[in-house]
Amino acid sequence: MNDNYLEVLQHYEGETLEVRRGRGAWICQRSDGLKLLKEYRGTLKRLEFEESVMQGLKRQHVQHIDQYVRNQEGELITIGGDGTKYILKDWYADRECNIKDSGEILFVASRIARLHKAMRRIPWLEEWDAGSMIAADLETEMQRHTREMKRTRTFISNKRKKNEFELCVIQHFEAYYEQALKARRGLELLSKSKEQDRLFLCHGDLNQHHVLVGSNDVAFIEFNQMHRGIQMRDFYHFMRKVMEKYNWNEQLGLDMIESYNQVLPMEADDRACLYYLFLYPEKYWKQLNFYYNANKAWIPEKNVEKLKNLNMQEAARSQFLSKIKL
Repeated sequence: MNDNYLEVLQHYEGETLEVRRGRGAWICQRSDGLKLLKEYRGTLKRLEFEESVMQGLKRQHVQHIDQYVRNQEGELITIGGDGTKYILKDWYADRECNIKDSGEILFVASRIARLHKAMRRIPWLEEWDAGSMIAADLETEMQRHTREMKRTRTFISNKRKKNEFELCVIQHFEAYYEQALKARRGLELLSKSKEQDRLFLCHGDLNQHHVLVGSNDVAFIEFNQMHRGIQMRDFYHFMRKVMEKYNWNEQLGLDMIESYNQVLPMEADDRACLYYLFLYPEKYWKQLNFYYNANKAWIPEKNVEKLKNLNMQEAARSQFLSKIKL
């Protein structure tokens, strides 16, 4: 990172008291509160979309979000002397969500529901119907991933000598592939019955790193992948990280769903969608995709361990799936 930030900060109202580096950016203590200054490579239209939604969230009493700050010229983007684009946004000194604390996990699950509930009240504008503001079709994405799984299996099968990673892939491929097909078929049936009004604003990259926990509330940050889509994908992404950490503890998973449900009741289609998202072997696909696109002459030991851990957790994962299936 360069040192143009000092010049850039002069374009904003208020005084900079202290600056430190963090999260690939500059965390700035200013006279008007804690801010984060970072380089920006996206479009102005994308920023305006995010700012508009976050203003809507503020009106819905979701206060702890990293809202953008306009400079003295009223612009969202400030250009440094070297031509680099920067943005400044509100920031929080709170820590990331601790997924080792089950009580905190349930609290965050309820706050995710509150965020989703507020997002549903923000009317979708016609001018947002473009680019990254619209999510890729989930069924199409799953279909592409499933083809990639099959392509990798074919490549490995044609090899005479297979390493440990490749043998592990072949050993369990059929079971995971069948799960992938079943999940995709289930989502296709859901999409045929699902109308457009079931699509809502989503955070887009919801994990423990983007949830900061304070003494009384949580802050949601990094809305740069926010889009209109299926909100259950948000909840699934957060839940999956937790469930893997807890070896697919079914009671914790059911408690997370209940914490969410108490704030924003799930309809039958929501529960079915969550089930099919969990059924799809996303982490298995990721390992195969990494392998196919990497240097196959050497597979890191950690990737072999990840595949082995997947297989070790499969019984617990299947038990959890049986509990959430309608």
